[in-house]
Amino acid sequence: MNRLKHFINIDDDLWNNWKWQITNYLSSYDDIKNLTNLSSSEVYALKNSNKFGTSISPYYSIHLNNNFIRKTIIPSKEEFINYEDEYVDPLGEEKNRVTPHIIHTYPDKILFLVTTFCATYCRYCTRSRIVSKPKFDNSNYNDSIEYIKKNKNIRDVLISGGDPLIMSDASLEEILSKIRIISHVKIIRIGSKIPAVLPMRITDSLCKILNKYNVWLSLHFIHPDEIQPETIKACKKLSNAGISMISQTVLLKGVNDNKETLIKLFYLLLSINVKPYYLLQCDPIKGSKHFRTNIKKSIKLIQSLHSNISGVAVPQFVIDSPGGGGKIPIVSLKQIKQKGKKVIIEDFNKNKYVYPDVS
Repeated sequence: MNRLKHFINIDDDLWNNWKWQITNYLSSYDDIKNLTNLSSSEVYALKNSNKFGTSISPYYSIHLNNNFIRKTIIPSKEEFINYEDEYVDPLGEEKNRVTPHIIHTYPDKILFLVTTFCATYCRYCTRSRIVSKPKFDNSNYNDSIEYIKKNKNIRDVLISGGDPLIMSDASLEEILSKIRIISHVKIIRIGSKIPAVLPMRITDSLCKILNKYNVWLSLHFIHPDEIQPETIKACKKLSNAGISMISQTVLLKGVNDNKETLIKLFYLLLSINVKPYYLLQCDPIKGSKHFRTNIKKSIKLIQSLHSNISGVAVPQFVIDSPGGGGKIPIVSLKQIKQKGKKVIIEDFNKNKYVYPDVS
């Protein structure tokens, strides 16, 4: 059972209780200082960051000494540097917000935000403007349910946040039950990182609920080291319960931006019945330049995957177009046009979008 020495005396029943885990998450300099050697940059960020909270589940703290994953969960001084063409809301979600909880960007799909909390906060989060901040009432979703009922073109509901699986079984089932009875909704998906950061949350009762309402899980993994025995067990439990799982991986500089790491990750995901689905260019959120990869390098990387591993293991590489144009699949350098430090990308409708590139 993986855990840091700091937690070695915690009773196993407590350690495996997901509610204990989220009650005892690490969120401050004082929480983290005795668990790992912090750099001066990390100390500064932990003591001064007030724009985006820190949260690390005790379970996921096993990665505090992993040089790749560590930089995605401990804030650094680099987050405080704002460059040109970085945005608080890079995907333009707020302009497509039709209820307090619904973002309606695509004709037949909606994003249903049900919580602002996660078990662990990713430092590159595209929704850091709301995640960790209780900005809307989580207790009443009736206006959103009514919106879905009235808009019969909506076929696909992606439930996100925050991480919906951090909610109680009862709260989650209440939402799922109200959506599933809407006849024109064909697909319900939940976006989550729980199997990687809080695998003990994957209980038998949760699996029954997800199966009952025929829910797809879109799971966030960034590195093969996240596929620990507890995560394998959680995903096998989900698979045995009949839950379909796909993955989303954000391409991150110095974390997973090389062929060997991605090949290992994608084959490990397939081994636990998770289909690699999206490889995403990191969104230009404020303070994210140190995470973003050069787009030409990203395209060459996905091309190298196509020629080195089974097609079923290769995800689709996409750029979420800045400003709210939606995801644009990228397969060739011919789809982009370099203009100084910016890249022009074009969607299927010939709409052009500008992405701030890095060297």
